[in-house]
Amino acid sequence: MAAGPSICPTILYRDAKAAIRTLTEAFGFRQVNLYENEDGHVVHAELSYGDGMVMLGTKGGDGVSAKAMADAGPVGVYVVVDDPDAHHARAVEHGVEILVPPTDQDYGSRDYMARDAEGNIWSFGTYTPGTPGQGSSP
Repeated sequence: MAAGPSICPTILYRDAKAAIRTLTEAFGFRQVNLYENEDGHVVHAELSYGDGMVMLGTKGGDGVSAKAMADAGPVGVYVVVDDPDAHHARAVEHGVEILVPPTDQDYGSRDYMARDAEGNIWSFGTYTPGTPGQGSSP
């Protein structure tokens, strides 16, 4: 198997360029790849955070994936972060809608929840799925 994440959420946005700005500037993702068509619409983008990655594009494309996901969303994505409070502060500085402020959970995580401009739910916290001894999943 090639290096890189085994699972990558895929999200389509009406305004993929705005979504990329939010994910990179407010949430700290790093743009890895960006492919646009001749009209400047994002056909495919890859953004990384730690050892994870999300792929995204613009709604309304002609491909099989775009057609299959035409009515999809919103989605929820969970991202492991070292310092949810600092991460939250960065998101707030960029005007992101916060649904739940940083909160200590019964299962040992500290996390917060936000909604992006197109309704997708992003959770950021210290819980690492699949790690023994961290309690039940969120």
